[in-house]
Amino acid sequence: MSQNLYDLLASRFPADRSRPCFLLSDGSQVSYGELEQGAGRVAARLVADGVEPGDRVALQAEKSVEGVMVYLGALKAGAVFLPLNSAYTSAEVEYFRADAEPRLLITDPASYLAEAPIEPLAESVARTASDLAAIIYTSGTTGRSKGAMLSHGNLAANALALYEAWGFSPKDVLLHALPIFHVHGLFVALHCALLGGCPMVWLPKFADAEVLAGLSKATVMMGVPTFYTRLLANAGFTREHAAHIRLFISGSAPLLEATFAEFEARTGQRILERYGMSEAVIITSNPLDGERVAGSVGFPLPGVELRIGGGEDVGVIEIRGPSVFTGYWRMPEKTAEEFTADGFFLTGDVGRQDPDGRVWISGRAKDLIISGGYNVYPKEVELVLDELPGVVESAVIGLPHRDFGEGVVAVVIGQGDEAELIAACRTRLAAFKAPKRILFVDELPRNAMGKVQKNLLRQRHAGLFS
Repeated sequence: MSQNLYDLLASRFPADRSRPCFLLSDGSQVSYGELEQGAGRVAARLVADGVEPGDRVALQAEKSVEGVMVYLGALKAGAVFLPLNSAYTSAEVEYFRADAEPRLLITDPASYLAEAPIEPLAESVARTASDLAAIIYTSGTTGRSKGAMLSHGNLAANALALYEAWGFSPKDVLLHALPIFHVHGLFVALHCALLGGCPMVWLPKFADAEVLAGLSKATVMMGVPTFYTRLLANAGFTREHAAHIRLFISGSAPLLEATFAEFEARTGQRILERYGMSEAVIITSNPLDGERVAGSVGFPLPGVELRIGGGEDVGVIEIRGPSVFTGYWRMPEKTAEEFTADGFFLTGDVGRQDPDGRVWISGRAKDLIISGGYNVYPKEVELVLDELPGVVESAVIGLPHRDFGEGVVAVVIGQGDEAELIAACRTRLAAFKAPKRILFVDELPRNAMGKVQKNLLRQRHAGLFS
């Protein structure tokens, strides 16, 4: 029996294929039957174009329904899907083309579909759980981008776990304003909706007016923290807008505790924060039923084994389970480095786990600051800074320092007196943890999913103490 991920998803489409799948902002709809037909036609064209099982099919295009059809069609044809950020330059795309060697790079999914055979591919190409379904390239902030290889089994296990953990049902309607070149929008959001046979309010990107209108039709919203801060900054976002939503989910970047508290005060609802990464999709989640704690990413999903490396209270988070990727594309040495002898993946995230299993993230191991021989975890300093008057958001980094090796520096959105803020930090932190300098900026550099790019901050301010 085939374990092609497409077959699992399609088996959960509503029996009445005329039920809407995509609710578009212009008022039109695309049904599950049309999605199925489109995916089948794409699969038929891929086969006709010579794509064989295991070949890579890349997509670089703006978000669209046809883009989803290309993704599902690639799965159905037994290909390996390679989503690329629509903002990548031609030089960046050339790197991925040279590394992944896709059989096809599709940049206009609507045209590709329009030229597909009328007759869809009848049966999915048989795949096993261990066969590759997708390659997701990591950001490459510490070197060249690595392609995380995710199998049909990896994606199926995670999708089914999330569907149960977040209580999805055919009665739900998902507000989808995320890009689909990233695991959040492509795997997390899309798979949950398709497994439920749910409609999606399908928005090309986050826009206040469209999101506010979409909330009245939806029951679940998934977003990055920036979505929630933008909603809170809009005076038109009221408790009434949120009344129809049973669940707000946040991920892809840390959710500030202040945002969590302000959102609850405005709407009466607590955002559910979860933790994931390209190499394992979702790893932990705050509970659907139970206490959602600000600052915590909740508990490991069923089937996920999680431990803190090094035998310390705080250390690198290590994971093992059915959704953990199979390795990095054509990088066997790097793959071997990132797994322990007993099969745990070293996430590179530093954190701790309470006795009851609840997980807290301190930051990335590569962001750890060693100042005067002492370890400083940026998240601890950021939590103190973000509560100080005048500070909207902070990013703490280590910069070369002739006396201390690294000096703790805070880059802050907001305003205030630098010396007073440093003094305030010293009342709540050991002296070696307090920032030696605070730099004020209008905005912090972020990637497409809203994560602050601390590597860029370190580059920009490298000579601060020289």
